[in-house]
Amino acid sequence: MSIELYKDPNHCCVMFTDLVDEGEGAVQANQFLIVDHGEGVIMDPGGNMTYNELSLTMRKYISPDKLDYIIASHADPDIIASLDRWMTSSKVKLVISSLWARFAPHFCKIGKTENRIIGVSDEGLKLRFGRAELWLLPAHFMHAEGNFHFYDPISKILFTGDLGVSMLSGASSSEYITDLTVMPNGMEAFHKRYMVTNKVLKLWVRMVRELEIAMIVPQHGAPLKGKAIGQLLDWLDGLACGVDLMGSSNYQLPRSYI
Repeated sequence: MSIELYKDPNHCCVMFTDLVDEGEGAVQANQFLIVDHGEGVIMDPGGNMTYNELSLTMRKYISPDKLDYIIASHADPDIIASLDRWMTSSKVKLVISSLWARFAPHFCKIGKTENRIIGVSDEGLKLRFGRAELWLLPAHFMHAEGNFHFYDPISKILFTGDLGVSMLSGASSSEYITDLTVMPNGMEAFHKRYMVTNKVLKLWVRMVRELEIAMIVPQHGAPLKGKAIGQLLDWLDGLACGVDLMGSSNYQLPRSYI
């Protein structure tokens, strides 16, 4: 399923969702395409389970030979396990944290990534494509050591990877969340486990409050807009998570067997 999050005559942002058959036991994940003046970038294209349908469905918007970059928020398998196939079928370059730049080639055959990986330093950057730019914002330890979120100044969409995840699937993952008074399924538990510490959440919240945000779109679950954006930022600012919650009971020798 493809959903146009934003579209004008020269620029569009598309979310692809539920390309993975949950019968396979894999987590639901979203993939993203931005096209500007005929050139494009794919963000977090996913693993081999999503490649075939994504590469076919995206042709409605752009041909693979017009793609400039694959941009990865981090290096989890549901982010870039399909990298070898993209490197074979197009001339894209991979843009990823410098911390993961030497790990990404492990997804590919020898030689496929030579001179095709751009490592991004911790402070992030502004990436030009078409006549637009995409901002890579520091999001380290949310949850990966080297992690970036992506802000599109034209659509004012903030793509947040594993932050803002609601663990919804099916039709629910294509419906916008506009109110977080009642948390969606799995959101609180996910963030408490996958986000490393409230310290980085506070730093991130302070940074993104400087942006004009029309929508927050995570890699799993549904996009957030309206008052849900402010509610999410307020909630994250005070959320104890990760190492904040760990104690001695989490570190004991195992007693059970398989």
